[in-house]
Amino acid sequence: MRSRFNQFGLIIAGVLIGVAISLNYSAIAQRETAALPLPIEELRAFTEVFGRVKSDYVEPVEDKKLITEAINGMLTGLDPHSAYLDQEAFKEMQVGTQGEFGGLGIEVGMEDGFVRVVSPIDDSPASRAGVKAGDLIVKLDETSVKGMTLNDAVKRMRGKPNTQIVLTIVRKGEANPIVITLTRAIIKIQSVKSKLLEPGYAYVRVSQFQEHTGETLARAIERMFKENQGPMKGLVLDLRNDPGGLLNGAVAVSAAFLPKDVLVVYTDGRTDDAKMKLNASPEHYLRGRNKEDFLKRLPAEIRTVPMVVLVNGGSASASEIVAGALQDHDRAVVMGQQTFGKGSVQTILPLGNNTAIKLTTARYYTPKGRSIQAKGITPDIPLDDGASDRTTALKLREADLTKHLESAGTDKPAADKPADKVQAAAQATLKYKFTPAPRPTDVDEKTLRPAPGEIVSPNDYELNQAVAFLKTRGGAKLN
Repeated sequence: MRSRFNQFGLIIAGVLIGVAISLNYSAIAQRETAALPLPIEELRAFTEVFGRVKSDYVEPVEDKKLITEAINGMLTGLDPHSAYLDQEAFKEMQVGTQGEFGGLGIEVGMEDGFVRVVSPIDDSPASRAGVKAGDLIVKLDETSVKGMTLNDAVKRMRGKPNTQIVLTIVRKGEANPIVITLTRAIIKIQSVKSKLLEPGYAYVRVSQFQEHTGETLARAIERMFKENQGPMKGLVLDLRNDPGGLLNGAVAVSAAFLPKDVLVVYTDGRTDDAKMKLNASPEHYLRGRNKEDFLKRLPAEIRTVPMVVLVNGGSASASEIVAGALQDHDRAVVMGQQTFGKGSVQTILPLGNNTAIKLTTARYYTPKGRSIQAKGITPDIPLDDGASDRTTALKLREADLTKHLESAGTDKPAADKPADKVQAAAQATLKYKFTPAPRPTDVDEKTLRPAPGEIVSPNDYELNQAVAFLKTRGGAKLN
């Protein structure tokens, strides 16, 4: 029995080493990097554990399950955003970026083995039921989430429309768990909503960055400029509770308001593929060849009209790229609360057999070299979010997630800026001749939600302050 076990271990070790060697030589051929020594002792330990589970576990376990779980553990142990995508998860990810899927409408992440709500999606079953950013989901129906992978939890929450699921939620400040029954629906994410608030003042909300977000934004801007009577005096770009999405969508939204070809974002990682500079240029935001530039029809005034960008703790990833780019180029004033701080890039790497891994491959930096990872975007004009000091201290950010990626210590200089000037620019604090009005304390929370058929509420404190600021013609800057 012992010799058979040793023989089995040697066979598995040989297979793993052979695969590792082939992968290493493939990497050498593609990236011309030196191969690292193979961790022979660790591979031997893996084969011993694999063999023991196969021979001694209380029930028989398929090889496929063991290897899949090993891959899951390898990736989830890196950071909160790397993951293995099996066939179903890979398909759902592709469908989700196109803007339609069956589920609850929640952007989620993992925290201490439970599912943490990053942000509910607008007009979804979750948002209508009152699910909030920062909620901790501890049970799905009668099954504890503890021990599930993020992909497993997402699979359980997604499903056929008109079927129900019960969420048990732990919320900071609530003594008892909250039990919510949700009915799944087709989540058709309308990533861009817009409205002419009053003559001369436009509002655009981007709830998620999808494949067609740039095109939809361009159409919305064209429509509002045509509807407006007279010059456009101000525009509010609302990125609150926007969890992010596709990188090219963020570049497209930024490019709509910035001068052509200026730097929007750059990334830095270990491989050449992870080092990118993305500009406000068609080749950096158009997907596919021979596609018409949907931004070239925009009115020229869109790049000069006074702007406010609204953000909060639910603004993450791609929305932070946009806010950071517009802030660094002095194109817009950022107003609201500190953003989430997800400044890492995840690359989808297909593995064959319709599976893939979502791997963190780089950190991204604003045009002036600021790292957003675990820091977030600091508003030029902070606004009270209505929370008590105790509740504010408990709010979840990227830096609070277990195994989060660090911000690499210091900000990296932009490619065309000396490090000393970048540091000075990053540390500079803009001050404006504008004092926000106190947030009302007697407003019913239900009245903060838009009425049916509307996209804004008249009681939206942050939006009202943004419009008030714009009416000062940008609130002259104090230097």
